Amino acid sequence: MMGAIVPVPYPSWLNPADNTWQITAATFVGLMSLPGLAVLYASIVPKKWAVNVMAMMFAGFSLVLIAWVLWSYKMGFGATSIGGGVKDGVQTQLTGVGGWTHFWDNFVGKPGGITNSVGEQGQAVSAANTLIPFHFPTSSLAYFQFVFAAITPLLFLGSVLGRIKFLAWCLLVPLWSTFVYAVDAFLLWGGGYFAQEGALDFSGGYVIHMSAGVSGFVAAWVLGPRLLRDRQHALPNNLVMAGVGAGILWLGWNGFNGGDPYYAGASAAAAVINTNIATATGVVVWMLMDAWFTKERKPTFLGGVNGMICGLVGITPCAGWVNGRGAIYVGAICSAFVWVAWNYLSKVRPFSKVDDALGVVYTHGMAGFLGGMLLGIFGDPNMIQYGCGHLDPAGQVIATSPTTYATGTAHCAITSVNGLLYTGSAHQLWEQFRAAIFVIIWSALITFILMKLIGLVLRGARYKDDVLEVGDLAIHGEEAFPEEEFATRSDGAFAMAGLDKGGSREPEPTAPPSGGGS
Repeated sequence: MMGAIVPVPYPSWLNPADNTWQITAATFVGLMSLPGLAVLYASIVPKKWAVNVMAMMFAGFSLVLIAWVLWSYKMGFGATSIGGGVKDGVQTQLTGVGGWTHFWDNFVGKPGGITNSVGEQGQAVSAANTLIPFHFPTSSLAYFQFVFAAITPLLFLGSVLGRIKFLAWCLLVPLWSTFVYAVDAFLLWGGGYFAQEGALDFSGGYVIHMSAGVSGFVAAWVLGPRLLRDRQHALPNNLVMAGVGAGILWLGWNGFNGGDPYYAGASAAAAVINTNIATATGVVVWMLMDAWFTKERKPTFLGGVNGMICGLVGITPCAGWVNGRGAIYVGAICSAFVWVAWNYLSKVRPFSKVDDALGVVYTHGMAGFLGGMLLGIFGDPNMIQYGCGHLDPAGQVIATSPTTYATGTAHCAITSVNGLLYTGSAHQLWEQFRAAIFVIIWSALITFILMKLIGLVLRGARYKDDVLEVGDLAIHGEEAFPEEEFATRSDGAFAMAGLDKGGSREPEPTAPPSGGGS
């Protein structure tokens, strides 16, 4: 007689602790976008653009998710779509190693959806065979990677806000995520060419921040500058709320970098503490440089926020591969370098000719590039990302001291990075540089093409000047700081702005002749 069927809460391959941490880390990263980045950006723009920023943030986040689950997740983390390379998580024999055949064979994954039951509940599989098996389902990995994909275009919204059409933005985001982000992600994270060559990016200094900085700069160049008045009077509307958004970004970054080891282990903890060390250093360095080297000689809050972002971005490509001292160096160097670029390099071509509204090319593009290069210098061979080990008779993994770069076994993975400072070898530095150059060129080229195509389709990706003069009310029929309680999405809102329901400005009333009665 058969016994009673006992419900099983999860399969044997699933580790509840790892799965819980992965979902929690993903939620932290999601909060960095909504509300963190949305509140930060909406608070440091003129008040007439606050609603527009919020609307584009929420729309962009949603559009990336739809594209991600329908086709682009597998472009970044699936089997290669061109040939050779990675097939269903197994490294195949490659031909033409080191040449163009090898590169194109490992360029991007095959588009595909993950919305069926197997796609959501099956065990997550690494595209690269250099990782030990994941102990959580594909849905956990896909959502974790989605929040990274989502925040990337939202970051470079800071370059183009104040003039890009809402519809142009809604077209750009899924296209950019497909043709730029997914390619960069596959090449560096999904087992693609640069991953196989040895280039490293712990959490997205290249894939996310550098590509966002470059793409935002190019998109801003194509769009042209904001209105002269908006550039001259670009005052934040609420510094206190900017602090709220910045704080959410900082602490949310614990999931950003702490979730990338994919296990709730020592590497995650090291990445979290290093993230905070570099960030704190970046804040202090920027504020000191404001106090010592500016004409006003005053430490500014927004300067501190910029330093915070530089520290966060700089440590992102190397969070689990440098030690605490390395994190201090990374935070200090990135903050100081970007401070100089922001205050001096911005005055020379081509930077002086492009209106990057919030300076994304500096705080994200340059800091991301620099952080990736500093990994090649400060990468500590004794820092463990994934523990190597062997199985005991009970089937448990017994950890051993990592001494080599080991691949091809079920329980070994990348364990160290040989930085120039520790080994005297510049090999890692060279691999970082090669990958950076490609990400810069690819991001710039595809962004330029997409912006031009969108401009042709919409007969311009930029609003006309009369709409830019008004901002939120003309575009959305709403405003963040109404002068009257009824000034929301209503006829009253348009009337207060002197607009008709179509967003056009109404003629000014004619004054009665003097002495003309009541």
